[in-house]
Amino acid sequence: MADCRFILITGGSRSGKSSCALSLAQTVAAQGQAYFIATAQPIDDEMRARIAHHRRQRPPAFQTIEEPLQLCRAVERLDAGAGVVVIDCLTLWISNLMAAGRGDDAILTESENLARLLGAARYRALVVSDEVGSGLVPMDPVGRRFRDLLGWTNQTIGRAADRILMMVAGYPLRVK
Repeated sequence: MADCRFILITGGSRSGKSSCALSLAQTVAAQGQAYFIATAQPIDDEMRARIAHHRRQRPPAFQTIEEPLQLCRAVERLDAGAGVVVIDCLTLWISNLMAAGRGDDAILTESENLARLLGAARYRALVVSDEVGSGLVPMDPVGRRFRDLLGWTNQTIGRAADRILMMVAGYPLRVK
């Protein structure tokens, strides 16, 4: 990570994306405050259990910011002492924005703003997102809309990132 300031980590569900992001972040955490921006919302028992599991996995040195919708605002508010931030994950962020009734143009504008902010940041950023382009075409319009919005968001973030890692069975493959 020494030569990369901004990394997108993508892959399928349970491919090791979050673990990889935390592992990479810990290698530079001593260079400033470590932040973890979580986008999950505890909307049911299953999600509360997932959130609790992720909290247990997170090293105590990370200051957690829970922000399901205003991700750009959370990134803007990081203090000047930030050394590294892990954003986990864009997948839930896009889902949250859709559930909040945001239109496609508004969501894509937020994605572009996030890419711009992270591209200009002085700290290191690791962004986690699911890869949704390798699966079946969803049968319903909401599923197709989600797949499209997350795919376009991943492309936007990927263009701004210094490196893209694709996780496969717990192992990172360098894409960019």
